[in-house]
Amino acid sequence: MGLVDPLEIAFINKYQGGFPVCEKPFLAVASELGTDETTLISIVGNLLKDGWLSRFGPLYDARQMGGGLTLAALSVPENQFEKITTIVNAFDEVAHNYRREHKLNMWFVLATETETAIQNVINDIESQAGLKVYNCPKLQEFYVGLKLHIDSAGQVDTVPMDIDPDNSSITPIAPNELERKIIATTQAGLPLVSEPYKLIARQLESDVKSIMNSFDALLKNGTIRRIGAVPNHYKLGLRGNGMTVWDVPDELVNEIGKKIGCMDFVSHCYQRPRHLPDWPYNLFAMVHGSDKDKAFQKLEEMEAALFPYNFRHDVLFSSAILKKSGLRILR
Repeated sequence: MGLVDPLEIAFINKYQGGFPVCEKPFLAVASELGTDETTLISIVGNLLKDGWLSRFGPLYDARQMGGGLTLAALSVPENQFEKITTIVNAFDEVAHNYRREHKLNMWFVLATETETAIQNVINDIESQAGLKVYNCPKLQEFYVGLKLHIDSAGQVDTVPMDIDPDNSSITPIAPNELERKIIATTQAGLPLVSEPYKLIARQLESDVKSIMNSFDALLKNGTIRRIGAVPNHYKLGLRGNGMTVWDVPDELVNEIGKKIGCMDFVSHCYQRPRHLPDWPYNLFAMVHGSDKDKAFQKLEEMEAALFPYNFRHDVLFSSAILKKSGLRILR
């Protein structure tokens, strides 16, 4: 059964981003939602405890702060899958790990403090697992912004997220000493207290004004994509999560990427490298549905939108969440 409490639904629908940077942000949000601060803090805590939210707080962009971020894959023999999962998940740099229905059946996200550290982690995984890692870093971003909308009956679907189009072109900026401390302290989430920024200031032996100014600066330069709730889309009912992959001629990838990326139901769209002959695809786009049939309907819409082109493509559905801890960039 999905969520049915109107206040929980309203909070998730409205605050997947845009959580305020002010002295009493929960009070400001509570007033907006017609409740009180104590009730709202309790609601957010329960949503996290019960698994409706994966996390709550700032979403950091590793590459925007000069770090490394990549998507990688393994082809794991079935009789080794549990062992390899344990090996891969033991790396702190592995933020997300999914089993997908394909010969390349394990896909994980790596985040590191520096760009060069990515290859070191890949080398370590290959050494421990005894398998080749297919490294698929982002070459070009056409869209990223998974936002869910829950209706009054608790049914969920994806909707477009308002994205600042200028952020993707901002030059990466290395965080200063205070910003580094803030990132390390909050990459797992914001504290659920009346004055979270004041608590962070106390923990870092700073003052609340400096902390809030730093959050504003990190938002402005794109290091923080947004601050808010991260819904657990699988628990909320999106069981058909498909990574569509396309073999697009290089001279057309910019045109096609923009076309796919602007479709309302696409949550992520990137150009990534091929790995011939094993992996011919260079354009990735995520779609979500309540089941595979709903996701396939969206794939059919993509095919129709790309007519008369008929690019070779595939869809890799996730069949298990192996790890989902969020990025741990600074330690």
